[in-house]
Amino acid sequence: MKKRISILGSTGSIGRQALEVIEKLNDKFEIIALTAGNNTELLNCQISKFKPKYAYAADINAIKGALPLSLEEICSNKENDIILVAVSGKIGLKPTLTAIENGINIALANKETLVMAGDIVMKKAKENGVKIIPVDSEHCAIHQCIKDISQVDKLIITASGGPFLRKSIDDMKNATVEETLAHPRWHMGRKITVDSATLMNKGLEVIEAHHLFGMDYNSIEVVVHPQSIVHSAIEYVDGSVIAQLGLPSMHIPIQYAITYPERYNGIKSKSFSFSEIARLDFEKPDMHKFKALELAYNAGKQGGSSTVCLNAANEEAVFAFLNGKIKLFDIINTVETMMEKHKVVQSPNIDEIFDIDNEVRTKSRELFLQLR
Repeated sequence: MKKRISILGSTGSIGRQALEVIEKLNDKFEIIALTAGNNTELLNCQISKFKPKYAYAADINAIKGALPLSLEEICSNKENDIILVAVSGKIGLKPTLTAIENGINIALANKETLVMAGDIVMKKAKENGVKIIPVDSEHCAIHQCIKDISQVDKLIITASGGPFLRKSIDDMKNATVEETLAHPRWHMGRKITVDSATLMNKGLEVIEAHHLFGMDYNSIEVVVHPQSIVHSAIEYVDGSVIAQLGLPSMHIPIQYAITYPERYNGIKSKSFSFSEIARLDFEKPDMHKFKALELAYNAGKQGGSSTVCLNAANEEAVFAFLNGKIKLFDIINTVETMMEKHKVVQSPNIDEIFDIDNEVRTKSRELFLQLR
């Protein structure tokens, strides 16, 4: 029987690669719905090729070849066996919660869902018997390594180090947008590529890992691994370390997440060769140069609305940097300033989370005017 799937964000990087996986495994899936924001031209091409029943876009009237539905209608449709949440930003949170409340499993590629509301999301998933399978290569690696989480002593999340690993702090301070987006290993969206350059993406992944696997922050370690071959590892209580390795490709974790618990020979292009890789390097991250990682750990340990503040300030600052309004290091300065000013709300509800998110974004934009 085919697995029935909807893809939120089918025109983005993860969504497009997911469709490539599904095309390779075309006898395994039935696409229920595809959704996009403003890229209706590509969405309509995808609709023509993959024939989903339903679709959503910011301009509903521009959809051709599928029945237009809202995100809420798509995510509450129990025709779905699984929904791939591949949108970026806070827009992914409410649809994810809707799907969970309707008992639909989630393949999660949206960091903000757990960073903003991890306690709420994981609690609802448990209450509704919903599986959340991570798509991020690091969390997917950890998911593959774990047999019994109660026997795990430490999670080890690897980081490529991004384009500035061997650069000085002054190089980072004066970095252009083009230099920042020149990631040495991964081809990703612009926002996450900037996060990779500051290592904020690792900080967000630490927060995600805390919620996904129920691990204390002191038991989650980040290690820089420039080759991006070891995607992450775990250490068991007896000292055994289990790692997941593979060539840098998002197709593999996407395929794992949407086909779980099965595995198929679908998207793999060539077999892994240890002799061709030759060497693997590891080092501690420079917390002085990559202060974003430290800020994320601090926000996670503070809990409550701290991670909402961290995420909102960072996202606004990244967009400001990409638009030439601030410099790269101003991203970190903005996040630190907003966190220092933020009054933490413990156990905020969803409405409070979005109110805090909006407030932090407004104050961050006001701060940018002072940085010019």
